[in-house]
Amino acid sequence: MTKEELKDKAHSLPLHPGVYIMMDVHNEVIYVGKAKALRNRVSQYFLDLASHTEKTRAMVSQIDHFDVILADTEFEALVLECSLIKRHKPKYNILLKDDKGYPYVRLDAASPYPRFKLVGKTAGDGARYFGPYGSRGETYEILDAISQALHLPTCKRVFPRDIGKDRPCLNHHMGICDGWCRPEMTQEAYQERIHQAVRLLEGDFASVEEQLEAQMLNASEELRFEAAAEYRDRIKAIRLLGKRQKVVASLRADVDVCGLYLGEAKSCFVALHYLAGDLAGRDTEIFPTPMEEDRGEILSALVKQFYGGRGNLPKGIFLPWEVEDQEELQTMFTQAAGRKVQVLVPQRGKKAEMIRLAQQNAADEAERATSREERENRLMQILGQLLGLEKTPHRTESYDISNTGAADIVAAQTVFYDGRPLKREYRYYKLRDMDTPDDYASMDQVLRRRFRRYLDGDANFGVLPDVILMDGGLGQVTIAVRVLEELGIDIPVFGMVKDDRHRTRALVAPDGREIGIQSNPALFALIGRMQEETHRSAIEFHHKSHQKSAKASELDRVPGIGPARKSQLLKQFKSLKAIKAATAAQLGEVVGKATGETIYQYFHQEE
Repeated sequence: MTKEELKDKAHSLPLHPGVYIMMDVHNEVIYVGKAKALRNRVSQYFLDLASHTEKTRAMVSQIDHFDVILADTEFEALVLECSLIKRHKPKYNILLKDDKGYPYVRLDAASPYPRFKLVGKTAGDGARYFGPYGSRGETYEILDAISQALHLPTCKRVFPRDIGKDRPCLNHHMGICDGWCRPEMTQEAYQERIHQAVRLLEGDFASVEEQLEAQMLNASEELRFEAAAEYRDRIKAIRLLGKRQKVVASLRADVDVCGLYLGEAKSCFVALHYLAGDLAGRDTEIFPTPMEEDRGEILSALVKQFYGGRGNLPKGIFLPWEVEDQEELQTMFTQAAGRKVQVLVPQRGKKAEMIRLAQQNAADEAERATSREERENRLMQILGQLLGLEKTPHRTESYDISNTGAADIVAAQTVFYDGRPLKREYRYYKLRDMDTPDDYASMDQVLRRRFRRYLDGDANFGVLPDVILMDGGLGQVTIAVRVLEELGIDIPVFGMVKDDRHRTRALVAPDGREIGIQSNPALFALIGRMQEETHRSAIEFHHKSHQKSAKASELDRVPGIGPARKSQLLKQFKSLKAIKAATAAQLGEVVGKATGETIYQYFHQEE
């Protein structure tokens, strides 16, 4: 369908709740959304494209056709939206990584020495399965806690093959394993310990505690105090494990407190599980940071995906900020749980402090999972998407002019690679044949010199940038585009525009379209650093050139001083000030006695 046909179809939709499904030319679902009024919501995609975010513009450009499904209520639309997103996993919807699924614990009961193993799904293989559980990380921790509490092996030795072959490993010496690889340890004792672990996974903590308490008392009566102490420690560990296991097994928490942190490259969604007022477990989901998304929409999408389809929901879910469909979410979770589930946004007191803790957890996890390289690459990916580039830009070049009147007009070329200054690639230019200051003419000359050197095969100018960011507005961009076209070089060019306070506020395209960058603080800061670095480099080079020319012009006025002697003096004394302070004899040692006396008399004639 053409864009006009899509627009006409959108205008013909009813003012009714429902779900819309955007598809590309290959009939792939690329976006699913819900609407209170389908006509109003869907029509917005095909009107006033300039006001859309870059992500929305990219999505709209790929829409070939769309379908809608009417719903009786907004709540029905929400449930249907969740189902369709889960089924199609559209590329433009925010998606959690669900390849991990809900894990199970597998026990090969037929083995003489069975081990617990984490798996993604059950199978009809005769093994015992426990679960599903909330997250892999939490479930691994539960298995580790059970293994340590019951002193089960966690090494890679295979029993009974490796029994008696080698000395017990470090775990036995640390007291966290009973050394089942020793010949004196029986298979019956191992099986009894496994049965205790099974009862713990089934939630039967009481009977396991009773059994261990009886064994502890028996050991104490037989004066085996070291063994009694081991049973005591095991009972204590199992009691601590109890609350946590109840939560991790099926998310039967009293309250879940959600946190969301949107980082430069990676973001994190966290759910802290509280039981009887105590923090008993945690789930985390790391995902690439969405570009230009409203934080309320992101949070809503994550909450729907995280809790959708889970059998046992908490009594309350606390969110760090409000979402538009909060009431519908509460209704959906209440129906799924078969009891009241509250979705709240705490504002003060202990509940607000719980939100703060969840937010801190999310921030720590996201930052820990993000390397510096990932941050830089993600920023450059976002920059490329904002600018509509076909590939991620890595090398950027920027230019700026500096002058004092018509004297000492200079320019600086700075280079950034993946957001970091590449100072060895900086280049500086002294403008030629410029009688009056003219920034446009100066920039024209600089760019022609730079890219002609490239065309001539000069190795110092042999690498082209992926994008040029001019330190200036549309006028400088137009100059750059014209020069590159005349030289037959294809490089995207954009300008870095400042506000009234000389701070970078946006980028400008050759067609005059301004591209906002303030919605992404990290990108906003990066563009600001690029502009400031280019401006600083131009001014610094201008100052050096001006000082050098000032020195040279004063020495040029001394009778008998030509270029050779001037060079000798500056090389020996380093500065004009040192030359003025030198004695006639010291000057004579460099340029001869007579010339040295002439120079000395010139600078001290008033004396």
